Parts: sequence; C-alpha cells; structure tokens
Amino acid sequence: MRNIIKLNSDWLFIKDTADITLREGERVSLPHSWNAVDGQDGGNDYFRGSCLYVKALNKEELPKADMYYLEIRGANSSADVYVNGNKLAHHDGGYSTWRVNITKELNESAEIAILVDNSANDTVYPQMADFTFYGGIYRDVNLICVNESHFDLDYYGAPGIKITPVVNGADASVEVEAYVTNLKDGQKIVYTARDKDGNEVYKAQTADTKISFEIKDVNLWHGRKNPYLYSCRAELTENGEVIDNVESRFGCRSFKIDPDNGFILNGEEYPLRGVSRHQDRWGVGNALLPEHHEEDIDLICEVGATTIRLAHYQHDQYFYDLCDERGLVIWAEIPYISKHMPTGRENTISQMKELVSQNYNHPSIVVWGLSNEISIGGSDDDLLENHRILNDLVHEMDKTRLTTIAAVSMCKMDDPYLLIPDVVSYNHYFGWYGGDTAMNGPWFDKFHETHPNIPIGCSEYGCEALNWHTSDPKQGDYTEEYQSYYHEELIKQLFTRKYMWVTHVWNMFDFGADARAEGGENGQNHKGLVTMDRKYKKDAFYAYKAWLVSAEVDPFVHICSKRYVDRVEDVTKVTVYSNLPEVELFVNGESIGKKAAEDHFFYFNVKNEGETTILAKAGELTDESHIRKVDEMNMDYVLVEKGAVLNWFDIDAPEGRFSLNDKISDIIATKRGKLWLISMGLKLKKKMNANKKSSDGKKSGGFDVDLKGGATGGIMQMLGGFSVLRLTGMMGMMNVSFTKEELLKMNKKLNRIRKPGK
Repeated sequence: MRNIIKLNSDWLFIKDTADITLREGERVSLPHSWNAVDGQDGGNDYFRGSCLYVKALNKEELPKADMYYLEIRGANSSADVYVNGNKLAHHDGGYSTWRVNITKELNESAEIAILVDNSANDTVYPQMADFTFYGGIYRDVNLICVNESHFDLDYYGAPGIKITPVVNGADASVEVEAYVTNLKDGQKIVYTARDKDGNEVYKAQTADTKISFEIKDVNLWHGRKNPYLYSCRAELTENGEVIDNVESRFGCRSFKIDPDNGFILNGEEYPLRGVSRHQDRWGVGNALLPEHHEEDIDLICEVGATTIRLAHYQHDQYFYDLCDERGLVIWAEIPYISKHMPTGRENTISQMKELVSQNYNHPSIVVWGLSNEISIGGSDDDLLENHRILNDLVHEMDKTRLTTIAAVSMCKMDDPYLLIPDVVSYNHYFGWYGGDTAMNGPWFDKFHETHPNIPIGCSEYGCEALNWHTSDPKQGDYTEEYQSYYHEELIKQLFTRKYMWVTHVWNMFDFGADARAEGGENGQNHKGLVTMDRKYKKDAFYAYKAWLVSAEVDPFVHICSKRYVDRVEDVTKVTVYSNLPEVELFVNGESIGKKAAEDHFFYFNVKNEGETTILAKAGELTDESHIRKVDEMNMDYVLVEKGAVLNWFDIDAPEGRFSLNDKISDIIATKRGKLWLISMGLKLKKKMNANKKSSDGKKSGGFDVDLKGGATGGIMQMLGGFSVLRLTGMMGMMNVSFTKEELLKMNKKLNRIRKPGK
C-alpha cells in the first residue's frame, strides 16, 4: 500500500548560500519562507538568492517499500535536490508540485539537501510583477512510499488518475484514466465511484487503465447552490492484494460562456461576480497553513463571491479542494506576467503542463489563464507565438475547458493576441490609475460592440484604501471613503451588464508587494477588501455583500466610516450598506427617517453637533457608530507616507501655478506641461538605465521610456489621474527613487507653468 509521510519538521535552514556542505544554521519547520518579514516591509530590498534546507532520514524508521519519492509541493522559484551529496533533480517554477525518485540514494541513512533560489533570472516566470516573490519551501514536503508497480508519480506532479465527466440530460458519463508505472501481467485495477454520502455508484475490476461508466439521475455540481462532489478510488491489486491506491473527487457539470448572456452553468445563467486572491498574509508570507486557507475561503464566501481568480500562479491543492467543496468557480493561471521573456518559453510550457495536469479533476476550474498583462509593452511575433503554443497545448490536454487572458488597459481592442484565447478579460483601473469611474462601463460596451462574438469580462479592478479618512473623497487619496465610492460605482456599472462573463475585484486581501511605496504603509498593495492580516473588513467588503448575499441567507446592516470619528463639517454624510430593502437611521436615539435603495446603498445627512451616536436599523438588525464635532481636521486621518521625502502639505503650490500635487493629466493638457513631461521622462530613463547597469542585481522594471506612445507612454496615459508626487513615489516599484532635492527642483519648474485660464 502507498504510504505518505510528511517531512515538515526539523529542517536545518542556512540562508544565503549555494554551498550544500554547510551545516550551520537554524532549525525550521515547513511551510517556511525566508521573506515572511522583509518581503512586506517596503524598500524593494527583500532577500533574493539561494538558501539551503537539510534533513536527515533514517530508512529503518520508514515504511518498507520498493520505491521512495520526495514530493515538494512548492519551492520558490527554482530548486535542486541532493541526496547524500548527489544531485538528483532541478525544477524551475515556484508554485507547483514536483517529485523526485530518491530510491537509489536512500541507504540506511540519507541526508536530503534542497537548494532553493528566488534570485532574478531570464528563464523562469515571474520576473516582473506587482507582488513579492517569496523564497522558500513554503508548502508541504512529503515522502511517498510505493510498490514497484504504482500509479504514476513522474508526470508533472499529476495525481495518477484523470476523471472526465460529461453531462447528458439527467445522467452523466464518466471516463476514468489511470496511469500506472510498471504495470505487470495479472495485476488488476479496482475502480470504485461513490456519491457524496459514500454510496457506491460504480465498481469494477479490470486490467484496463481506461474505463467509462454512467451515473443515472446525476447530482450536478452547481456552484455555491449545490457543490455536489463524487469520488473515484483506483486500487492496483496483485493476487487480490492492494499494492497501491489513489483517489480523487470530481463533479459533474456543464458550462458555457456566452458573449451576450455571460456564464451559464448546467443550462442556467449563473453570474460570475467575485474576487482575485493572492496566497500570502501578514508575517507569514506565502507559507500558509490549512487554517489560513480555510479563513480565506470563509471570508470570500461571506462577501458573496461566486468566483475567484487565483492569481497569478498555481495555488495550493488544498485551496482548490476548498473551492470544489464550497462551489466557487475558478480561473486558474500560470505566472506568465507583465514582461514577455523570449528565453522563458519553455518555462511557460512546463508550468502550464503542471497546472493542467495537477488540477484537471477539480470541477471548480472552468478556465485556464494563459497570461496576465503580458502585452503591457506591446505584442510582438514571439509573444504571439508563445500564446498560440500555450493555447494549443491547453486544448490538447483538456478538451472540456476554455482558455482566457487578462489584458491590460493599454492593450488596444484590435491587438491580435486578443483573438488567441477562447474568452477575454481586461484589467481596468479607471477611477484609480487615471480616468474616472464612469469610463468603465462604456469601455466594455465599446468592446462588446467591436467584438460581439468574444465574451468579455473584467479580470481586475480596484483601488487602495488604508486607515485614512475624509468627508470629501478624491481619486488617489487612499481613504476608505474613496474606496467605498469607487466600488459603489463599479458595482453598479459592471454587475448590471449581463454580457460580462466574469468580474473579479482586485483584490480580496491586501498583499505583499515589497517594491510599493505608497499609501503610508510601504511594502503592500492595499486594494484588498480585507486587510492583509484578515482582521479588518473594509467598508467596500460590505458593499459587495449587500449586492451578492441574499437577505434570506445572511441579512445584515453596516454603517460605513466607523473609524472616522472626528469631523469638522456641520452636516456630515452617513453611508449605510444593507441587503435588506429599507434602513432607518437614528441619531442620539431619534429617528431621522427611513430610506429604500434598490442599489443597497443608503445615504443620510446627519447634523454634526458635539458627541453623536448613530444607529442604523434594517428589519430586526442594527449597527452603531459614533462621530464627534471638532474645529480642525484630525491629522491622524491624513496620509503621511512612511519614508516619503516629501508630503503634499510640504510642497509650495502658488495659486494658478502647477506643483507636484497636480495631476499628470492636467499638466500635460498644457504645451509647457507636455515639454516638462518629456524632460521628466528623459531623466526617468536615465535613472532606469543606470539601475540596469548597477551591480546589485535588481531590475528596474523592463520598460523603455517612450513618451510618444510606447510602453511607458501608455502607462503615463493610464496614470494621468495621479499627482506627480504620487507617481514619483510609485517609481519605487521600478527601483527608481527621487531625493528631496530632486523633487523640490522638479516642483520649482512646475511652479513656472501657469494653469489654464489663470
């Protein structure tokens, strides 16, 4: 029988070495990441290099077996395995399962050494992206002990059994293919399929490695409404004795993606409205435990999501299992992201083979993502060919699912790479990175009109919010109030367009992006609906819950801006979210009226006098908050960026003249402003080129500065809604920084440019 032994405890960890003979370090348990702290604190200076993990095995303590495989479920991003000093394997790709046959080297005792490397290179994805590439063995390591004849352990980390259900009316036909290594004459395979309650729906013993059977009156896997799962167990037998076994769950469902009617599950329209998810959290990095995954899926279900985009890489098998169980429809993808590398093609192919092979049996997955924002620098022939190869590969490996891409705003609607996958989604941030919120819906209408036969979705949209507050929210202010406004507007625009096959908020949780230096808490992307430590649900979380969760399932009422107590205005706006039809607001115990709102967003004007207790009532439910009248703005609510050399209130901004506080789009609307931007672009290019030549190994981002319409030109257009100060702060993501003196000099030049009409 197969035995699986967890090897997570008592590893010797030696940081910053490629010498496999070293034995002085610290003892750690897996999962483990060496960037759990420095990958989240900003500065783009987290350690990227080689580290060593060493563990001793005593063969006498192991189950007796013919063969032993080391299974590594995630080591970022490249790794080499040595046993007793002999190199047995190399693997590129930090997010998938891979295995190494160590049988020949496993003597009475054996020493396993795994050298893991997350340093930059030009052959392994990802190399440029807005998240931290945490190094480490951050998932489980197992020892799989098997008979000489066993279900395959050598093919791209796959489970050894492939299950393909097809729904036919009220029934389903199920094809099961088992992959057996060293299958011998006389050996048989016993296939047993069971329903959710453990009742047998099929059983057979045969020498065939591929069988088919029917399930009459099948229970369909129907998303969150009924995530019904069957299971299939395959046992390899010899002389009536079971010598190996594998088991996998599966779900029977049909789906289609229609360019006019969106996602259709089992013949019913099933709107996909949900979130994206990164796999890290505060103080842990990406070394998540089962309870972390469970908390994440609980929060995603609470917000009412029907879909998750698991970005931007393969996630833990346990999380896919949870998605199957809870009925979340999944977009799964490889980290082919941001910057196309001609030298990385083979790695995109191998990572795609691993993704599809390892996750084929999960009914939750409906699309395979080929790439994310890969055309940010424009499409070329090599990029297009790489996508065609991946698209063909996926269709060859999986006849049952579709392919997709996440294009970025600068990607034109006539870009040929949009025609490669089966369906398309776009990452748009109108209202945060330039433009305004009202642009989102009309853009998708234009795409739908231009490409009526291509299903279109929104794979990313969002804006950042921390514990900053204002009664006058503005784009780019990082306040919780602006994030609420932004998502109210996007919900109304996206959710009411039936043709959109999917929408994914970016992001469900704040996540580590060590190069980021904005919002006052460096090292994170703060677009999450929930903070990185999962302790605080931002107000926008409840905006989605109000739209997506039925009051019959989980009724609620929520007053926004509870952390915004001190207010200067005489009359203040109070926003309430609820999935109930009517809300009544009480101020210091007295009702100021009831309101109904079809969009679930209730707005009240409240007099701000002294100390005020506000209570919202919907049905039998209540929520309470407090405000206080003050004479001057509480500066604890105002963004002061950590590590910033300047803040907005320190900048000289003469009346009628531009300054660092003004938006790029306003400045370049003037002739002199355009000339200033070109000069700034030349300085930026000089800084980036200098960084490329530096010896510290850091990458500046991979874009060429071309303000006449190239990659950076498109970025400048998209970032038009940013102030100059905010944009210079964001340059930290490209390893570019400005001194206080440089910024003041830049501001002085801007002060010389008159604003229009002044």
